[in-house]
Amino acid sequence: MAVARPIRMLSAACVVFVIFMVFRMNRDSSYVGTGSGPYNGMKSDPLKEITGEPDGNLWRADEHDYSPDSPNSARTNAAIISLVRNEELDELIPSIRDLERTWNSKFNYPYIFFNDKPFTAEFKKRTQAETKAKCQYELVPKEHWDVPKYIDMDLFKESAELLKEQGLQYADKVSYHQMCRWNSGMFYKHPALEKYRYYWRIEPKVQFFCDVDYDIFRFMEDGNKTYGFTINLFDAPESIPKLWPTTQEFLAANPSYLSDNNMMAWLTDDQLRPEHTRDANGYSTCHFWSNFEIGDMDFFRGDKYSAYFDYLDHAGGFFYERWGDAPVHSIGVGLFADAANVHWFRDIGYRHVPYFNCPNSPKCSGCTPGKFYDGASFLAKEDCRPSYFKHVGTH
Repeated sequence: MAVARPIRMLSAACVVFVIFMVFRMNRDSSYVGTGSGPYNGMKSDPLKEITGEPDGNLWRADEHDYSPDSPNSARTNAAIISLVRNEELDELIPSIRDLERTWNSKFNYPYIFFNDKPFTAEFKKRTQAETKAKCQYELVPKEHWDVPKYIDMDLFKESAELLKEQGLQYADKVSYHQMCRWNSGMFYKHPALEKYRYYWRIEPKVQFFCDVDYDIFRFMEDGNKTYGFTINLFDAPESIPKLWPTTQEFLAANPSYLSDNNMMAWLTDDQLRPEHTRDANGYSTCHFWSNFEIGDMDFFRGDKYSAYFDYLDHAGGFFYERWGDAPVHSIGVGLFADAANVHWFRDIGYRHVPYFNCPNSPKCSGCTPGKFYDGASFLAKEDCRPSYFKHVGTH
């Protein structure tokens, strides 16, 4: 007897559903792409697992001399740096206080503050009062900050209006573009940093949640680490449509610059948010959120990154578009550094509104392990860690 058509259709639908579920169960459990469906993120956030210190021989304050004025200090040639304005002082003080409480009061690395205007006496007094470490207050050289002469300011204004119409923040603020350019390729050229190799960048309005009991900079040095991050996000593709095509031009002219162990797959992933990769002309827009970054300035001062930045700079995208230092650093590191020398500091609890890096550790308090964002649910889509973990790993 023939099976009724509705029953045949139901059976077929069940078969399709079973095949779909088998496919889903056999996928990499740490990564879920979007395709044309809803974003599902990670099935299991590694930060919900117990998080300890990284492997290796770690330098500790109770085993070495880290006193502030010691001529025989165990500190390596590193500094905490911040580009900040006088009017941001009240927002910077809690950031310093948090970093001192969780880490730097043990190691006393110096702070170097940068500004395109002279710092006030109040700024100097209140910041130095928060730490036993030495503080320096530096002016950004005019030639490092000013808009380059080859930038057409009429074209900048026209471009800024177009970006504003697309809802991009700060598009018409020249100072924001100057800041992005300085952070991308100028900060490590400052005379005050000449004697330093490593830096830890902090900003106003950030929080640190976890006690860190080892010398972060010695960890970077001993492990030959190029770059360290906590948060890994998508960027707004409308702010950088020509960044990747310009990068491809540079690579075509300098193919030997590409690292053998690069992160090209992460930079060009088209599965997690394919519309971003399409709108950014081949770049996934994934980047390390650079309001927290720990880096080796020898890498940025090196021939490869220096040539890359100069190429981008003369292409004009820091002003005609809104190229940020976060995607520029991330692409530079992702292409020219060894991926094995890039480190996710999963043990450093950190927040810059609205995103978190919060590990599951008894050394942490004040944040929820594995919580990525605070606010509306659409913010979940900004997490690029699933792609990074898939293509690069969780080291």
